[in-house]
Amino acid sequence: MPLVFTTSYIEDSRALFAQYKNLADRAIAQVSDEQLFAVLSPEANSIAIIVKHLAGNMISRWTDFLTSDGEKPPRHRDQEFENPPATRAELLALWESAWTALSSALDPLTAADLNRTITIRGEAHSVMQAINRQVAHYSMHTGQIILLAKHFAGPSWQTLSIARGASAEFNRKVAAGHASQR
Repeated sequence: MPLVFTTSYIEDSRALFAQYKNLADRAIAQVSDEQLFAVLSPEANSIAIIVKHLAGNMISRWTDFLTSDGEKPPRHRDQEFENPPATRAELLALWESAWTALSSALDPLTAADLNRTITIRGEAHSVMQAINRQVAHYSMHTGQIILLAKHFAGPSWQTLSIARGASAEFNRKVAAGHASQR
């Protein structure tokens, strides 16, 4: 994510969520349909299960974000770790609907909303605390998705950041770009 100076917590949060979604999307795109559903061990989660869990969490947390508990009665968290959607298309449709719920909740927020109180599982949180909680949760699971995708993609993996051994060249390009902007 290129640095864009802002003093807006909400803008920064939107950018972070977008960054994690982008990383997960790019990782998911590098694995086959079969690999989406593969597990490393019987107790491990597949990429598809992680996506299903994140989607369940997002839909529960962000639907009626300011007005109802973030843990909605229809959510059955334990079931998120079973029987993911059967196809990539169904999984990605669920994934996109979850991110739409997040965006629909964040987009109307203003700085004045950050100190409002919401609840998650009956526990009070400021809006800012709730957002921080979700950023941390989604970043953790994005890392899991990336790790699994990188494992399954093997030598065909396309890095999502600076490739190994390319830091010096990257730093030279950044420095050259800064110099040309002066």
